Amino acid sequence: MFQIIQNRKRYFALSAALIFSGIAAMIISWAIAGQPFGISVDFVGGARFEVQFSEPVSEDGIRDVLRDFGLSNPAVIELRGDELTNAWQIRSELVTPEEGQEITKALGEQLAPLIPDTTQFENVSPSIGQEVTRAAWIAIVVAASIILLYIAIAFRQVPSPLRYGVSAVSAMVHDLFIIFGFMAIMGLFAGWEVDALFVTAVLTIAGFSLQDTIVVFDRIRENIQVRPNEEYEVLVNRSILETIHRSLATQLAAMFVMVALILFGGSSIRQFISVLFVGLLSGTYSSIFHAVPLLAEWELRSPAEII
Repeated sequence: MFQIIQNRKRYFALSAALIFSGIAAMIISWAIAGQPFGISVDFVGGARFEVQFSEPVSEDGIRDVLRDFGLSNPAVIELRGDELTNAWQIRSELVTPEEGQEITKALGEQLAPLIPDTTQFENVSPSIGQEVTRAAWIAIVVAASIILLYIAIAFRQVPSPLRYGVSAVSAMVHDLFIIFGFMAIMGLFAGWEVDALFVTAVLTIAGFSLQDTIVVFDRIRENIQVRPNEEYEVLVNRSILETIHRSLATQLAAMFVMVALILFGGSSIRQFISVLFVGLLSGTYSSIFHAVPLLAEWELRSPAEII
């Protein structure tokens, strides 16, 4: 039998190494830019352009035009879709409506003619991103609280049911630190910025992490009732192996789709899908190699305590 619980300290060390690497990246980013991640205009406010050219243009050409207007470091993203050809999204610091019209006109004159009725320009208020972020954090806290309450009730037949809830929430926090660290690293090396889609990815990963962990915990609860005299480490390890095939089958199917989107999808969604992929991978790992080993370590250290 593959021994997962018996080697739990190795997995704890791997999780710690990954999390501290991410924290180190956030500290470096803070030292360089004054913030742990690159922040998009969704949060700091700025201008957003969407333009579609009649002929192919390059990202460098767009940046050269914007540089003439004093926009030194805009985010330039090529949009892809069934009906989009030579379409680009540009995000920069705030500009006046008059300046926005001038920039759009210059893009059409200096690069290639713009397709009529496809150009969009707007200034984004930073309050929108702040409100979304605040709502997301509230949602995560509420979800964690509900999970603790749910597990305390649903697992009341087993000793110390709140331990299951705390371990599940710990796995969720583990996954959030992993994607925060991943975002900080990609911000340093690839210039990625946190936007509203990143917040969506965080909420998706938080929900997935909790759901996958509860599946394993539910099997542990069943085996405690069926095998009350079995050694706890063996019982928990058995429970993981009994559920791992279903978990991996579900996760791998989703991962294959995400890899295809990362490789062949548009650049506008590549960052979002990459964060989801890393979060899904971390959620699969933490459910098996973090939450359950943490529960086992807690039980083996103080089996008689009930919290």
